[in-house]
Amino acid sequence: MIFNLIKRRRSVFPAQYNDRPIEDKEIETVLEAANWAPSHKRTEPWRFKVVTGNAKIRLGEFMAAVYEKHTAKPKNIKTKKIMDKARQSAVIIAICMQRDPEERLPEWEEIAATAMAVQNMWLGCVELGIGCYWSSPSIIKYMDGFFDLQAGEQCLGFLYMGYFDEPIEAGQRRPFRDKVSWIRD
Repeated sequence: MIFNLIKRRRSVFPAQYNDRPIEDKEIETVLEAANWAPSHKRTEPWRFKVVTGNAKIRLGEFMAAVYEKHTAKPKNIKTKKIMDKARQSAVIIAICMQRDPEERLPEWEEIAATAMAVQNMWLGCVELGIGCYWSSPSIIKYMDGFFDLQAGEQCLGFLYMGYFDEPIEAGQRRPFRDKVSWIRD
């Protein structure tokens, strides 16, 4: 049931991933789930760049170099962590948003539609037993130096993906009633 799937969704980090590869067929299944997200005026603003194999290492090296260049006091441990995440992941998907050229709707709606596409991907990963998490480092604004981004396209972050062996802790949430107001009659 979908409600159980939603409650099982968790962030699973690259350090938790094993070496099992993710087949293209499974990646395509996850991307197909993304494609069914809602979007106002059917702009379908989500764009994805699937990074696998040696390209993951190049992306990690690029991101580490950008971090060191654009950070006042870069830390070696952070540089290493950036490269490790790329190496430890089976797949990295750059999450991008293509702005409607006619700007028929506010940008936030296209960002929200892209986020809903990512939620669909995340739930697809849960169903397939693939761990993932969305990271939006400050250096994403420099990703046009690595990816061929179109005019009006921006990178919003990365979905790191990989299989994992260890059980994931059950989630914790405060009751929804603490966050809801009812307005009636």
